[in-house]
Amino acid sequence: MNKKIVLIFSFFIAITTQAQLKKITLEDGVLQQGRKFGADRMTGFQWIPNTNNYVYYTDVWTKMVSASTTDKTTKELVTLSDINTALATKIKNFFGMEWLDANTLLVNDGGKFYRYNIVSKSGNLVQESTETSENQTFDSSKENLAFTEGNNLYFFNKNKQKIAVTSNTDKNIVSGQTISRNEFGISGGIFWSPKSSYLAFYQKDETNVADYPLLDINETPGKLENIKYPMIGQPSEKPRVGIYNLATQKTVFISPRNNPEDYVTNLAFTPDEKFVLIAELNRGQNDMSLNVYDASTGAFVRTILNEKSSKWVEPEHPAFFPNSKSNNFVWISEKDGYNNLYYYSIDGKLIKQLTANTFVARQIISANPAGTEIYFKATGPNPTNMLVYKVDLKGKQTLITKDEGVHNVVISSDGNWFFDEYSNHSTPSKSLLYDKKLKAITLLESKNKYEGYQIGTADIKTIKSADGTTDLYTRLIKPSNFDPTKKYPVLVYVYGGPHAQMITNSYLDGANLWMYWMAEQGYLVFTLDNRGSDNRGYAFESAIHGRLGVNEMDDQLKGVEYLKSLPYVDGNRLAVHGWSYGGFMTTSLMLRKPDTFKVGVAGGPVTDWKWYEVMYGERYMDTPAENQKGFDEASTLNYVKDLKGKLLLIHGTSDDVVVMQHNLALVKKFVEAQKQVDFFPYPMHKHNVIGKDRVHLMEKVLNYVIENNK
Repeated sequence: MNKKIVLIFSFFIAITTQAQLKKITLEDGVLQQGRKFGADRMTGFQWIPNTNNYVYYTDVWTKMVSASTTDKTTKELVTLSDINTALATKIKNFFGMEWLDANTLLVNDGGKFYRYNIVSKSGNLVQESTETSENQTFDSSKENLAFTEGNNLYFFNKNKQKIAVTSNTDKNIVSGQTISRNEFGISGGIFWSPKSSYLAFYQKDETNVADYPLLDINETPGKLENIKYPMIGQPSEKPRVGIYNLATQKTVFISPRNNPEDYVTNLAFTPDEKFVLIAELNRGQNDMSLNVYDASTGAFVRTILNEKSSKWVEPEHPAFFPNSKSNNFVWISEKDGYNNLYYYSIDGKLIKQLTANTFVARQIISANPAGTEIYFKATGPNPTNMLVYKVDLKGKQTLITKDEGVHNVVISSDGNWFFDEYSNHSTPSKSLLYDKKLKAITLLESKNKYEGYQIGTADIKTIKSADGTTDLYTRLIKPSNFDPTKKYPVLVYVYGGPHAQMITNSYLDGANLWMYWMAEQGYLVFTLDNRGSDNRGYAFESAIHGRLGVNEMDDQLKGVEYLKSLPYVDGNRLAVHGWSYGGFMTTSLMLRKPDTFKVGVAGGPVTDWKWYEVMYGERYMDTPAENQKGFDEASTLNYVKDLKGKLLLIHGTSDDVVVMQHNLALVKKFVEAQKQVDFFPYPMHKHNVIGKDRVHLMEKVLNYVIENNK
């Protein structure tokens, strides 16, 4: 056949095939990534306690099915209809249900908690919280229920009596809630001891913390809502730990041993309930002590370990006790450059460094019943992975998950079975069951939900950092009809800050589906994880200390250099977009590297770090009194005269994380400098624009890029 005819025929087939494929809409790209396009998974997987049976949810979380390690055939175990009929409840899905024993579920219906027996199909009310209660936290027996109302802490005892743990009339004294603005691994403020003898809680005194005004426009006239917001270098909250003794009905308090504005975090009771372990960190966040206190008196017993650094020390994990009959514990520390596991006695003796990996341990999952093996998540040598390992008390480490990717593992009660669900670059989702010898069988493998749609591809590569010392991961998304002979504009999506990793070895490689929509509009979408980002170890992350934006921008410019080396990139049509720290990076790049990007869209940006919160900001920048040069260098307000490209600034008017003062101050500077920029507020939204309004947001962002990057 004539070669020309073959080429024409092939081109015709390609065009016809492309025309038959469905298109992903922008609304799909924003709202449907985890819904319509979400991979098939064994949602809600749980092991039934003390059995080798497991359950998961089907039919939009309304039916629970079960199977076992010996018989993988699923059968219906219980439905929401069964439960609602028996309990006269109106539960809409199984979310949050918990197994108490082999036959009993704990069920929550809007604050009413029931036990439901799957055999007898009957149940009873265990506890009922009040309409104004929050932060409900059961003890291990699921009989005592602690909760907060306003700024005070209460609990219902086994007899359903309401007990007041605190009764502060001063609203500045807040008990039982998170403190330190959720830094240092803090996610709650209530802690039951193992046998329910004690109820510990965080308390913060916010008297000296400044009120920050937010405007509620839904009232007539508009109503002022004040929040407590401790800004860098300003007075901060004073934390302490309360320990309430259920027998004596008395509370003892533990305050920081050095300065009242130091941090207390990572609280843990010992299994015998005699002691409480608390990490105390100085406000400068470079000196941390793990202290032991007497649980009954609150008296200081000893310091087990102390860590100092010229940059920062960041405790994020409480002591983990692998054996319920021993007070020996595992502590996670990155003192050797990476998070590793250390085994200590309560007396302060280092028994064994269990791991010495040059990659990051992320989280302890659990231990086997004997307490001789600890299961934990870690990246492995490839930092885009999240794998699961086990290590024994002698330091023998074994990789449980055999496939590269991002894994979630659930371990059976006896430690003999591992349920593993993961995805990677080429696998939407796969569910496996491992036995103790790590022999695996496949339970479920999802089909590709994007089959039949026009969707592009992603290239994952590495380039060298600006200082040439390390590899940086990049992701480049191309359209489905990519033509290497054409020149494409590029949207660079940036975050760049600590505690975030944009590129992972999961399906779509950590990207948002709207990025693939953007690629179908004729764009390349590029992301680079610069120095300072997560899961690469202390040296990689701490390269940003005291000079936020400097090394990050240098690395991002290496990414731009890489892009311009590609023959199919139009180096004159580069745009950049990011949110929060990514908004800081976007404004920094547009103003401090003004010849690089033609268009920028910055959402919720930090514009001057002196207006950010104490806990996060002082870790990375110290205070203006200590580092005025660094604050001046990082402030985007000092570079407004250098703007050359088109810039859109976006902010939620009720943002309580990056307060709107950041963006308004930057706009004011642009006005003073006679520079034109665009600004768009999202009224009553906080730091992230969520719900259906997020479609409006992304349409605003991407249309701005497309229209101004021609």
